[in-house]
Formats: sequence, C-alpha cells, structure tokens
Amino acid sequence: MAERHNGTLNPNYPSPQNSSDDSQHTGTLKPNYPNAEHLHDNVSSDQALRRIRTAGSISISPELFEKIYLSPQNNVKGDLRRTFGNPTPLALLGFLLSLTPLSADLMGWRGAGGNGAADNGVYFFMGGLLMIIGGVLEFFLGNTFPFVVFCSFGGFWLSFGGTLTPSFNAYGAYSPDPSMPAQGLQSPAFAASFGFFMLFMGLLCLVYLVCALRTNLTFVVIFLFLVLGFALLAGTYWNLALGNAAFAGKLQIAAG
Repeated sequence: MAERHNGTLNPNYPSPQNSSDDSQHTGTLKPNYPNAEHLHDNVSSDQALRRIRTAGSISISPELFEKIYLSPQNNVKGDLRRTFGNPTPLALLGFLLSLTPLSADLMGWRGAGGNGAADNGVYFFMGGLLMIIGGVLEFFLGNTFPFVVFCSFGGFWLSFGGTLTPSFNAYGAYSPDPSMPAQGLQSPAFAASFGFFMLFMGLLCLVYLVCALRTNLTFVVIFLFLVLGFALLAGTYWNLALGNAAFAGKLQIAAG
C-alpha cells in the first residue's frame, strides 16, 4: 500500500498516479526517485559499473547482473583474440587421441592390455604436449577455466606416461627383483598407491563438474563421465592390491 502523509499520496512513491509520461507509453511504472535509472542487458559490463557508481539509485535486469557479477568479461589487452586462432580444438584433439586408445586398452579390445603402456608416446606428445600448449594459449586469451582444465589434464597425461616409463622407475621400485622392474606392476603396494592418484583426479574432475554447471551441457557430461571413470579406476587398482583380480577386471572394463 502506498505510503500516506496527511491523507495524500507520497509523490516520490512509484504508483500509477505519479508515473512519468514515458512509462505510460511503455506500459511500465517508473519510480520518481532522484537520479533513478534502469539498465538493460544490452549495456556492457564496464559501462554499467561506471553508471552504477554515479547513479543515486538504479535497477538492473537479471541478465546484466549475471554479466557483471557471475560471468564478468576478461580484460584482454591488444587484439590477441583476432591475432591468434582458437586453441581449444588443439587441446581437445590431444585429449581425445590419448583417451580413446587408453579406453580400448582398458576394455581389452582385440587382446589389448598392459595398462596402456603401448601408447606411452601418445600420452607424452599428444595428451601432455598438446593440452599444455592449448592451455597456455587459453591463458593468454584470458580464458581462466579452459586454461586450468587443459593444463591440469596435460599434467595428468605426462604423469601417467611417466609412471609407465621404465626410466622413471615408478613401478620398478616395487619390484622384488631389481633386475626385473616390470614385476612391480603386479605389486599390491604399487596398485594401492597408484589408486590414490586416480581417486584425487576424480575429485578434481568433481570440482570441474561443479564449475562447469554454468558453462554448457557438453562440459557437464564430459566431467560427469570422467568422475565416474576415475572412481572406477581407483577401485580397479585397490581391488588388485587386495587380490580381487576378477572384480578388478570388471571395474577396469567399466572404466574404459
């Protein structure tokens, strides 16, 4: 109810009686507040912030509020976006060409196996190298989320490839016979330890999943399946450590 003073309407309260002529033409009520102004979503973030600082009172649309506070535009100096190409396809190419052969190895297609060691070079030069290059280029373009995601997965592929490289002696340190380092891959201690790496990669993907809820459906689906895949791989290695080889094999196929 409009505020009354001595039986009269407050002239500064928005109502059909005191709305301006412009609002009568548009069919909306415009408050007669001093310096009142309404911003629509077609106003840029920087322009809106400057006008908000100088206005006495202001109302903004929900779309403009999201543009300013929830997804602010990154300030990129120069014409980097016009000078360089889009690095996202390069990083996605490296990710897919590393993940697809590994998935086929995990599922044992056509007799494949060995934890994907046959594709070790792919993990280094397709997964690690291309994803880190793509992530660094995203950094220069001001795209923070793709930069973090691509570089972290580039690090994952380099770490995975390094674990399977004999010269790193990652599994050789668990071998009971130093002259036969490959026996370390069958060690329960190695399997239990490597399972934690898969677990925390799954937790990292869970964080990415939450962050991707405001981006697009494609990223949400990708990170959802990555969370499930890393969880299954963690279960695979932990069941191998416990001696449940049959159940671990089923989890490995499901992860692939």
